[in-house]
Amino acid sequence: MLNKKTLKDLNVDGKKVLVRVDYNVPISSETGEISDDTRIVASLDTIKYLLDHNAKVILMSHLGRPKNGPEKKFSLEPVAKKLSELIGKDVKFLQSDTVVDENVKEACKGLENGDIVLLENTRFRAEETKNGDEFAKELASLADLYVNDAFGTSHRAHASNVGVSKHLESALGFLVEKEVSIMGKALENPERPFIAILGGAKVSDKIGVIDNLLDKVDGILVGGGMAWTFLKSEGYEVGKSLVENDKLDLAKELLKKATEKGVKFFLPIDAVVAEEMTEDSPSKVISISDFTPEEKAFDIGPRTVSVFVEEIKKSKTIVWNGPMGVFEIKQFANGTFDIAKALSEADATTIIGGGDSASAIEKSGYKDKVTHVSTGGGASLEFLEGKTLPGIDAISDK
Repeated sequence: MLNKKTLKDLNVDGKKVLVRVDYNVPISSETGEISDDTRIVASLDTIKYLLDHNAKVILMSHLGRPKNGPEKKFSLEPVAKKLSELIGKDVKFLQSDTVVDENVKEACKGLENGDIVLLENTRFRAEETKNGDEFAKELASLADLYVNDAFGTSHRAHASNVGVSKHLESALGFLVEKEVSIMGKALENPERPFIAILGGAKVSDKIGVIDNLLDKVDGILVGGGMAWTFLKSEGYEVGKSLVENDKLDLAKELLKKATEKGVKFFLPIDAVVAEEMTEDSPSKVISISDFTPEEKAFDIGPRTVSVFVEEIKKSKTIVWNGPMGVFEIKQFANGTFDIAKALSEADATTIIGGGDSASAIEKSGYKDKVTHVSTGGGASLEFLEGKTLPGIDAISDK
């Protein structure tokens, strides 16, 4: 575990605590309703702890990618309402197009112990994503302490995470602490056998991950679009399947490295193919040596699933990042959902690495049956690559 201060290392009694949360949630443009509140729910433990310990809580988050400064559709106002419902306590929304202004400063000055407020979208200020120090100082001036509980943005050096931590004593919130300790232990001291299941569209997105994991895992199972680049590098014809032709040498190199390090590397032996990526395009299962020039693979086949499931059953630590096929379309979803089911039944520590994999495990109905589902897509990917995450690195050391 990193030697960083965590929430319980701070004396928060009577203090104003600025908390970076990740409330980048989907909001319907028609109804203004939040369609998935997972990220809000994930922040509740930290908020409740602060309220129970007489802190004055000031929350901040970004939402979406506003291009032209303040836009109503990117306002966090609906989030304040939802949070009030979830926490059973009034969360005051401090609307300001500049995020911090005199009214906001006054409101924060007047907070009583146990009060909770939410600032406007930090990305309404262009300086946020540039880690501008003036904006960071304005945010820091509102509080006595800073807590980072937004794992999903910890791989970015922004004013609301890295910037503010220069000006306030800081700590990791419970959510970030959990992410770092569970994934950190899996990577540094895993119970073995340790396997990684990797999918998603492109090899280029996962080069760093594969490279880092080759030094840590006993086996890598590859599905999804990236599998076809590996297979083509091995000399297979894969029809019109997704292939990164400029990455064929790299794929070959990674396979060679796996052999040298004694890491078992599993690629699909069959595939679900069709001519179009649609619900009604006729599909069939073929062996990977039987592609016709017009066929495209959109999922791993049942024989591949059986091989992967056998490996899952033998393993004690499993990290999964990236779906096995186009799981949003029913006829190409079996590979992904069968792997999700196998993970839910595994006698192992099972970690799902955010992004599409998190959506897939949610959709499969097995989310509550795995050890940990990461809340950060890009952040968990960079963590698996072994990179330092700036939002965590900036936190005060113990």
